[in-house]
Amino acid sequence: MENLKNIQPIADFDWEALEQGESYGQVSKDDLVKTYDNTLNTVKDKEVVMGTVTAMNKREVVVNIGFKSDGVVPMSEFRYNPELKVGDEVEVYIENQEDKKGQLILSHKKARATRSWDRVNEALEKDEIIKGYIKCRTKGGMIVDVFGIEAFLPGSQIDVKPIRDYDVFVGKTMEFKIVKINQEFKNVVVSHKALIEAELEQQKKDIISKLEKGQVLEGTVKNITSYGVFIDLGGVDGLIHITDLSWGRVSHPEEIVKLDEKINVVILDFDDEKKRIALGLKQLTPHPWDALDAELKVGDKVSGKVVVMADYGAFIEIAPGVEGLIHVSEMSWTQHLRSAQDFMKVGDEIEAVILTLDRDERKMSLGIKQLKADPWENIEARFPVASRHTAKVRNFTNFGVFVEIEEGVDGLIHISDLSWTKKIKHPSEFTQIGSEIEVQVLEIDKENRRLSLGHKQLEENPWDVFETIFTVGSVHEGTIIEVLDKGAVISLPYGVEGFATPKHLVKEDGSQAQADEKLQFKVIEFNKEAKRIILSHSRIFEDEQKSVKKEVVEKKAPAKRNKKEEDSAIVTNAVEKTTLGDIEELAALKEKLAGK
Repeated sequence: MENLKNIQPIADFDWEALEQGESYGQVSKDDLVKTYDNTLNTVKDKEVVMGTVTAMNKREVVVNIGFKSDGVVPMSEFRYNPELKVGDEVEVYIENQEDKKGQLILSHKKARATRSWDRVNEALEKDEIIKGYIKCRTKGGMIVDVFGIEAFLPGSQIDVKPIRDYDVFVGKTMEFKIVKINQEFKNVVVSHKALIEAELEQQKKDIISKLEKGQVLEGTVKNITSYGVFIDLGGVDGLIHITDLSWGRVSHPEEIVKLDEKINVVILDFDDEKKRIALGLKQLTPHPWDALDAELKVGDKVSGKVVVMADYGAFIEIAPGVEGLIHVSEMSWTQHLRSAQDFMKVGDEIEAVILTLDRDERKMSLGIKQLKADPWENIEARFPVASRHTAKVRNFTNFGVFVEIEEGVDGLIHISDLSWTKKIKHPSEFTQIGSEIEVQVLEIDKENRRLSLGHKQLEENPWDVFETIFTVGSVHEGTIIEVLDKGAVISLPYGVEGFATPKHLVKEDGSQAQADEKLQFKVIEFNKEAKRIILSHSRIFEDEQKSVKKEVVEKKAPAKRNKKEEDSAIVTNAVEKTTLGDIEELAALKEKLAGK
């Protein structure tokens, strides 16, 4: 404008030429153009200059650089600066002073890029706060437009609290600090968190200086983990351990709190530097044991929910924070140890009886078998001696079989009471676990809660009959089934077994009898109580030899026999000859003899 003030009227202006349609003379026209050009800025293509925003709309920004025409810049190049307004000075890059339409072509983006690297380094040196436009997400963070350079904003540097949704930041313009520059690769790292940390650090110091145990503060749930909840106390973080969230059992903290929820917490403890702060939530309410019904006592019935299962028992929550243990032994009257999972599972609602109650120690034991009558209370009436029952085989020992007649009523069948005739070495030879077996009650031991049972007693004792068959001196056919050092086991008729020592296994030719041989054996001993029959093969021919010698002697000196001796001889002779007769005939013969 100063140039315009100095312009003087042209002294030799050709007015006649004006009248004829010629505005200026040639000399005057050149001077005028020159004078006009002197009033404008002299600019060059590919140059960065400062301009002023004269107008703007949603799509374009009009910039005056003092040239003969204004330039237009796309609004998108200013998205990093949403506060741009008319009158602001901006940098522009002159791409073309005059295109085909006579338009001045400018670029703000290229202007920023031309000086961007210098600006970035300058901002780092001066610790300057700059503005940037968040363009998009990338792995681990965001891409930010800073001075036309694409800088990296790590996810951890967006805010002091963890970010759960990165997308909400895309398209935003924020303030940043440049924290790192890699000159070799032209990489720039920025941080928004660094701007607020300084302010938070001061707040943190103020809060920490005032911390006291037992103090109640309001905080915001910042993060939830499987082991606890982190609470933001206003720049200072504290942890509520999962065990301090509730008096009751908590599977996961999410059951109690939610992210960003504001809650009151109490300070339980902190270290000397007050960097680790332990907080509590449950401590703000009275302990449930203190609120437990004062009238509650041993023997009372309670109901609750199974909260924890273990092999040895189950924990029942009868009120939030009040739990009792039902040991597996208190789940059933049976004495067979089983896992608690056989009776109940987590979540089951059950009824139980209080067995012990210690309010000081805050412990309680419960039982569910007590809800049923003790099967041993009237055991004599329900399972009297000599009564017969069906039992289930539960376990074996070397000396017998443990069986269960009903839940809680166990008994033992001694190995000797399994069979009248079989020589059983182990109960597994006779029955198997899980099988049913018929039993007879032999004896009741109420104090030790055990019955003595028998199986063979369900049948008549065959040894009463065997006594009449295997009389001493009678001869029977038998098979050697097992040879031992001390003798051999011989299988006799009717499923009974006998035993012969080695000297009684010598045959007439002097050889020793072997296993599986079938021979005649004479009974030399019969013991009904011990269920023992002693046999001899060699005694047969030895006795015959003696008999022959005796006959020879008797012929030489015959003796008189009285009637009683003759009858006895007849009977003995009859028994010896009837070695394989059936039991009924021998029994009849015994009755006849008894009658005589």
